[in-house]
Amino acid sequence: MFSVSEEEFRQIVANAIDNIPESYAKRIKNLAFVVEDEPTEDQRRRQNLTPYQTLLGLYEGVPLTKRNGNYNLVLPDKITIFKRPIENNSSSLEHLKATVDKTVWHEVAHYYGLGHGRIHELEQPK
Repeated sequence: MFSVSEEEFRQIVANAIDNIPESYAKRIKNLAFVVEDEPTEDQRRRQNLTPYQTLLGLYEGVPLTKRNGNYNLVLPDKITIFKRPIENNSSSLEHLKATVDKTVWHEVAHYYGLGHGRIHELEQPK
């Protein structure tokens, strides 16, 4: 486990958001990024997590691929990055930063409508 202050963690998340490739970042609209310590019980339940499972991040909203012409005047979609699970999964500052980067990208990919299979394909080194 490797931990950082809340302020430092928020800055690491902000840096990860800034590192979203421009081709994706420029098309993001009405999306909020937030940091929380842990997933809520409701979030855990909706994701069907067992007591020993957790989330590093969570996208909540309507993916771009599911929207139609009637999608307007709605609250922002939300990506939550969870501090404690990421810290618990990290062995160093570099590992924590890499985990945050990967988690932010993963959740943005869900915003774009990508499923886990396609996300993992894109994450594989070529």
